[in-house]
Amino acid sequence: MPAPKKYDTETQQRAVRMYADRIEAGDISQLRARQEVGELLGINPATLRNWIRRDLGEATTPPVSAPGESAGDELARLRRENAQLRRANEILKTASAFFAAAELDRRLGQ
Repeated sequence: MPAPKKYDTETQQRAVRMYADRIEAGDISQLRARQEVGELLGINPATLRNWIRRDLGEATTPPVSAPGESAGDELARLRRENAQLRRANEILKTASAFFAAAELDRRLGQ
């Protein structure tokens, strides 16, 4: 029987998004980005690296045959688009929670 998961799926996805945001934001190494996110969330950087690899679809062993350049370009484009959409969803979720709380405060204040 496998050990129970220490981190839920939402936490894992959030950590990967935070890592991606730091990489896109500026001149920071992948290792440093993993360390920063790990410190903020209390996650081992090696664990975070495994989550990132999993989300990018990278296996621990290289594939037998490498895809062609056009497929690789498309894959890179789709990964960028996916990361942008995840960030947009995170922003929308946060905004929704903010406005719901404001509406609740407004109703309780009356």
